[in-house]
Amino acid sequence: MVLGPCRGNICRSPIAEAVFRKLVTDEKLEHKWRIDSAATSRYEIGSPPDYRGQNCMKKHGIPMNHIARQITKEDFQTFDHILCMDESNLRDLNRQSNQVKDCKAKIELLGTYDPQKQLIIEDPYYGNEKDFETVYEQCLRCCKAFLEKYH
Repeated sequence: MVLGPCRGNICRSPIAEAVFRKLVTDEKLEHKWRIDSAATSRYEIGSPPDYRGQNCMKKHGIPMNHIARQITKEDFQTFDHILCMDESNLRDLNRQSNQVKDCKAKIELLGTYDPQKQLIIEDPYYGNEKDFETVYEQCLRCCKAFLEKYH
């Protein structure tokens, strides 16, 4: 089970979720994985993914169906892996996990799995379509490598 959080759950994490779900589905492994994404903040709860991220996913033929939600205590107790996007997410998640009894999730940066060694997946919110494409490319590399390791 994999959860991909970012700050607002409208840019990076829904892209990572959609990419990983597509990879798992293409490999016919969807019965083995629970995939979701969440926010470390409350800013965007209930919002759909950013339209630029949705356009990027459409361009690559990847379905995206997500409404932003905040990470919960139960997420730390039920997900095996929580793969976040940057150091700020990592700090927030580690701090939150310390307050959760029976936290079983391994919390790390999704970029840890990038074969091109780009550890941080930058927030494209204040950028343009090219920045969303960069996030997609990073997520694709990282999710492929993660799936190869844990498949």
